[in-house]
Amino acid sequence: MRKVGEGLSCSSKLEVTGNFVYVSKIKDVIDLFDKAKGKICFVHEAGITTLGPILSDLAGTICSTGGPGSHLAIISREFGIPCIMGIKISTNEIPSLIDKKVKITHNGEDKGFLYVDD
Repeated sequence: MRKVGEGLSCSSKLEVTGNFVYVSKIKDVIDLFDKAKGKICFVHEAGITTLGPILSDLAGTICSTGGPGSHLAIISREFGIPCIMGIKISTNEIPSLIDKKVKITHNGEDKGFLYVDD
């Protein structure tokens, strides 16, 4: 697997694998209602609340902004799913990750990593 990003590991220290999905609007969440199981969801908004209906089905969450006190990080902790906040990932790479198998790992402390299965 190839590392595509890193940020702050702000939740469960589990390592998880799932298909990458990108949520940029409410319609994306609606489209995932019956298909969110095991997905790793990437968003740009640290205070996002629209993931609520699918959060319990997600394998993990990733956000390009925020930190451990952000809404998404707190809710991910409550659901016990891995969350990487403030992830540094190439904007050009995001479209190529959609529906690909990715993995969230951590360094045992506060760094989280995203890998893609090429």
